[in-house]
Amino acid sequence: MMEKMGLNEIREKFLDFFKSKEHYSRMSYSLVPQNDKSLLLINAGMAPMKTYFMGTEVPPNKRMATCQKCIRTGDIENVGITARHATFFEMLGNFSFGDYFKRESIKWGWEFVTEWLDMPEEKLWVTVYEEDDEAYEIWEKEIGVPKERIVRLGKEDNFWEIGTGPCGPCSEIYFDRGEKFSCGLDTCKPGCDCDRFIEFWNHVFTQFDKDDEGNYNLLPNPNIDTGMGLERVACIMQNVDSIFEIDTIRYVLDEVVELSGKPYGNNRKDDISIRIITDHIRAVTFMTADGIMPSNEGRGYVLRRLLRRAARHGKLLGIEKQFLTELVDKVIQISKDAYPELLEKREYIKKVLEIEEKRFQQTIDSGIEILNGHIEAMRKDGINQLSGRDAFVLYDTYGFPLDLTKEILEEMDISVDEEEFEKEMSVQKDRARQARKDQNEVGWEFGSELEKLKTEKTEFVGYDIYESQGEVLAIIKSGLPMEEAEKDDEVQIIMDSTPFYAESGGQLADKGWIKTPNGLFEVSDCRKKNNLFIHYGTVKEGNVGIGEMAISKIDEKNRMDTARNHTATHLLHRALRNVLGEHVEQAGSLVTPDRLRFDFTHFDNVKENQLDEVEAIVNEKVMEALQIDISEMELEKAKELGATALFGEKYGNIVRVVKVDDYSTELCGGTHLDNTSEVGMFKIIAEGGIAAGVRRIEAVTGRKAYEYVKQAEKEMQKVMELVKANSQNEVEGKLVQILEDLKTTKKLNDEFKREMADSSIDELLGGLKNVNGFNVITGKVEDIDAETLRELGDKILNKLENGLVVLVSDDGEKLNYAAMADKEAVSNGIHCGKIVKEVAKIASGGGGGRPNMAQAGAKDRSMALASLEQVYKYIDNI
Repeated sequence: MMEKMGLNEIREKFLDFFKSKEHYSRMSYSLVPQNDKSLLLINAGMAPMKTYFMGTEVPPNKRMATCQKCIRTGDIENVGITARHATFFEMLGNFSFGDYFKRESIKWGWEFVTEWLDMPEEKLWVTVYEEDDEAYEIWEKEIGVPKERIVRLGKEDNFWEIGTGPCGPCSEIYFDRGEKFSCGLDTCKPGCDCDRFIEFWNHVFTQFDKDDEGNYNLLPNPNIDTGMGLERVACIMQNVDSIFEIDTIRYVLDEVVELSGKPYGNNRKDDISIRIITDHIRAVTFMTADGIMPSNEGRGYVLRRLLRRAARHGKLLGIEKQFLTELVDKVIQISKDAYPELLEKREYIKKVLEIEEKRFQQTIDSGIEILNGHIEAMRKDGINQLSGRDAFVLYDTYGFPLDLTKEILEEMDISVDEEEFEKEMSVQKDRARQARKDQNEVGWEFGSELEKLKTEKTEFVGYDIYESQGEVLAIIKSGLPMEEAEKDDEVQIIMDSTPFYAESGGQLADKGWIKTPNGLFEVSDCRKKNNLFIHYGTVKEGNVGIGEMAISKIDEKNRMDTARNHTATHLLHRALRNVLGEHVEQAGSLVTPDRLRFDFTHFDNVKENQLDEVEAIVNEKVMEALQIDISEMELEKAKELGATALFGEKYGNIVRVVKVDDYSTELCGGTHLDNTSEVGMFKIIAEGGIAAGVRRIEAVTGRKAYEYVKQAEKEMQKVMELVKANSQNEVEGKLVQILEDLKTTKKLNDEFKREMADSSIDELLGGLKNVNGFNVITGKVEDIDAETLRELGDKILNKLENGLVVLVSDDGEKLNYAAMADKEAVSNGIHCGKIVKEVAKIASGGGGGRPNMAQAGAKDRSMALASLEQVYKYIDNI
């Protein structure tokens, strides 16, 4: 009899089962795709392994099994409404890259579900592609599934293909839930639209290569790609109808119920909100753990829209406080054993979501008020569609994702002009697409002439060797292969062995030389494509030909400077965690010979004393002359040692660990020093924010740090000469005295200007005009600031009744206007703000203010007197 089994237990059993079948079983890759511009987020178990299936990368093992985190938002409008839709889910899968095929895949699939999960055989059905007799016979004759429970289906259901390229038939395993879920037809079986038969494990047999003519050619090394939804299997094993009823998801759902005080199962509308929050908090927790930050583009936008949708449904349930971080604890608690990174990054995840929820809480009420205003106006005008422009303003200003606006409006039978919204969004979409481009992608692809290189590999020997011998495998110019390159040709050279480090992980490539018997090639860059290292540069002497033996030698000075900065980056990372907190994570880096740049997650400004402390710690570790040990080991062992992995990085089974004594341990493929003392000196030269929750430090080491200090000394020497100081210790005192003297001089100058301004009062009063019953004075005064101008106007106004004063001053760069009126004039219709706005406009300026006092500025100094004529025109119209 099939026993109830928890989701976490099913996952563990699956990975253990395939370990027993000599598979490399590993937990999930990051949700962030690596070097795959076609995907925003990982949405299937095989997605992170595309390069293995394509043969452009070598897998860690020809047999693999994973449990992959996935995000799909295509059916987001159905999440919460149905029992089966979710944005976040886990996909179990076993894979063969040219190793085993149908027989083993089918046999092991049946063994796992019948022996390890104890599913009753009589409840299991299978489907095969209608033309796949091989799979049919394996199921019937070797596994023993009765013919009546093997169903042949057509291409639409049981054949996987996307355009041309690798493709193949599928075979799926179904579970029979019983007649109570049946449509009642005699023909009811897998493939029927009713709910009786649930497909839970798809086996894809990639055995064909479809060409442009539509021919299906057999692949020499067919692959296996299977996928089994973990939540769906858990529904079967726990005999529940909804994914929201399985143990791990119900654990989170119950907390939503607790926080809202709304029972689950009593009210359909409340139930939808409860399910939406439950699903979305799982998604955003895992996304944030993988380094995704809320933003208005790309995958950051997906995170933001899910989080804000959950927050909005919290409000619908009556939850007025911030509550999402409380749910995060539940998600982590139930998933931490399988995903230890959740526990490691708990505080970081909660901080990111807390800030984002707070921002939304600050704008949601205003946004809903504005949306309600639009709704009221539309109903009044008999319109049932919100303009795309209004929807975009809600998105851009108030953080309302379009889905959220649509969801609110759909409840009132109102639509959105999505076409217009998309036009408004085009700029952001362009930026998102650009951000996803791999700026380091090699600018040529393997054409038919270079097809043979797909099987070649460059051996990298440059961690310890700076000069090596190898053969020239290929020469490429303008994307085409060449037999030989001559002097001054700019080409790419591929070697079978190289000491040149190819740009990756934020570290720039080595530079140097490749010397052949007849030529010299200067290497300016090196990049890696598939298993090949491509050396970019120019032939400086003679010629270089394919098949020649060559000596490759890197610029050791350049390499050493780069290594200083890379090792210092590791020290900086650890120091930042020590000072700011363990929530600090690397969010990006750049390591060059001249400097290092380190982006990290932090949600407050870094105080000056904190930055000083970080710099001091790094230099202290440099002076302690700590030994740096570099070794390769299995990923799990590295994690046991506490090695820090980078957000979103794709690691194989064997990883390279860089250990700085007992101070820092990181997974890293870059080049490093042997001892921290070789850093020489570490100096931070800049720090600031670059995005919400992300800050950047720039620093220099070694020679560049020395040069930085020497330059600072030279600048200090110039300052000493200017302030006539005999030593650096005297500079501060001298500067204080100079500033005091300047302050005194300015004070005397301002007093002089006031006296000069006051002396013009009588002259200005002499220009008094009575216009429309108002006593009006206008005039121009020279070279006084806005404050003094306003004081002068007040003094003149005090001598008037029903008075208005408008003055303009030319300070040599621009015009300053001041207008003031007494209470009587204001009560009779004078408005200084409107007057000064019209006056300044004449001189290409603008301004405004209150009825009794206003100021303005303008650029066209030649229009000072002419602009004042506007005052009288304004009064004539009162």
